[in-house]
Order: sequence, then C-alpha cells, then structure tokens
Amino acid sequence: MSTENNQPRLPLNSVPLELQERITSLGGDPNLNLYKILSNNPQFLSSWVDFAYSIRRNCTTSRQLRELMILRGAQLCQSNYEWFQHEKMAKQCGLTQERIDAIQNWQTSTLFDEKERLVLELMELLIEHKGKLNDRIDEKLKQHFTHAEYIELILTGSFYVMVPTVLHALQIPTEN
Repeated sequence: MSTENNQPRLPLNSVPLELQERITSLGGDPNLNLYKILSNNPQFLSSWVDFAYSIRRNCTTSRQLRELMILRGAQLCQSNYEWFQHEKMAKQCGLTQERIDAIQNWQTSTLFDEKERLVLELMELLIEHKGKLNDRIDEKLKQHFTHAEYIELILTGSFYVMVPTVLHALQIPTEN
C-alpha cells in the first residue's frame, strides 16, 4: 500500500468533550487522528460517528463479512490508515491473520466461503466500477442476503470507499 504523507492538511484538534464521551461509550478511541481532523467541523464529526458506529453495531450481517469488505477496500484504495485501524478490528471479531493475509488473493484462496467471496467481489465492484453492479452479483446477493442485509452491505462498502477518500484528501497520518 502507498506511504501516506505525514503532514495533515488541517490541524489535529482536540475532539470536543461530548464527542469524546460518545465515541468512548461506543467502544471507540476518540484520540484517532481521523477524529482530530474531523473536529475542525464538530457537527460533521458527530454525523460521521453516528453513521460509522451504526454500521459497526446495528447490522445483521456478520462483522467478519463487513471487515473483509473494509480491508479489501483499504487494499484497493491503498489506504494504510484504514488498513491499520481495521486489521485490529478484524482480528477482534475473529478473523485470523492467515485469512487477513489472503484477502489480496481472495479469488484463488481456499480460505473464503461463498458469502465471503461475494462480499469481496462486491467491494471490488463498488470501487472499480463506481458502484455499478452487474445482474449476476445482484442475483447472488439476493440469494444469500435479505433486502435489509443487501442495503447494509452496499452502505458499508460505500462508506468505506468514502473513508480512504477523506483520509487521502486530508492527508491524515496513521497513529504511531
């Protein structure tokens, strides 16, 4: 993955206390550089936190499936920051290092089941085809997931296409 510039485009502000408390209560770390940069606009940081944690906590699709998508997106978008944060989360939800290492070559790996392959392909389509899904993947998604879960996967993937865009645009450095 690419080396990200260590000089952020905006100041790393302190996260407002009420947002620190909310992030902590959700199980997050308010000291992340992403949150510090977004603190330049606390209203949007608040909206970001609401949406990100809704994806993390309010979905019925498995966290492992969604972390696979996020990590594949981090690879394709060359986002070291996103990879660094979500590799930890993937391990916390039960993905092994062997499976994480195999994401790059998921098409030939025997470590992923049909649903996992489907969401990895979905993430690639969201990035490489700018969200345009073909009929085959649409049908397969509908075979394996409810309509609500379909929406969860599309919103998860789309959000985690936006995340590296924000990270790159603002040159947010990975925490040391």
